[in-house]
Amino acid sequence: MSAVLNAERIRRDVVVLGASAGGVSPLRELLAKLPADIEAAIAVVLHRSPVVASALAAVLGWRSALPTHDAVDGAALTPGRVFIAPRDQHLIMDDGILRLSRGPKEHHTRPAIDPLFRSAARSYARRVVGVLLSGTGDDGVSGLIAITAAGGITLVQDPAEAAYPQMPRSGILNDRVQAALGVGEIADTLTALSRGESVTLVQRPA
Repeated sequence: MSAVLNAERIRRDVVVLGASAGGVSPLRELLAKLPADIEAAIAVVLHRSPVVASALAAVLGWRSALPTHDAVDGAALTPGRVFIAPRDQHLIMDDGILRLSRGPKEHHTRPAIDPLFRSAARSYARRVVGVLLSGTGDDGVSGLIAITAAGGITLVQDPAEAAYPQMPRSGILNDRVQAALGVGEIADTLTALSRGESVTLVQRPA
């Protein structure tokens, strides 16, 4: 059985990615598979230590053709770039501008996925694609629901592929996720959606 994503052929040019435990590997793979000329701005939240410094942007950007760096407060959301939530700060989209916040932790963590996803839905509505990758808990689920309600597209990593399947499974159980895909399929799908193309997918059991 097949499903068609983006039958309306809307340019889905704002991509938000969320991951927790086991998320480094799929994030690296996904970013490495995206083309240098992708017509989307990409923002990433990975649960990380609030006190231990790390070169996460360099780690995630390894072998990626896209500039990948920690987000800076007030920076413009620019297509063809990857913005990483810094440690101990939520990453929020505000009508073309990136904001950093030390607001209350969500799901016992800061940065959390939900603030990014919800803010993207508010600012960009149908242009947003939200992707939830490997992790434990249910951070990102309310954000996926907000993106779906705004007319955006939501995807999760295939739980059978994820090192920690609880987070993508929670997305499937609680949101009308359009597809559960392998990381390579997610990359191809994001590239097509950013161009305003429709994508036909073979559905697999969640």
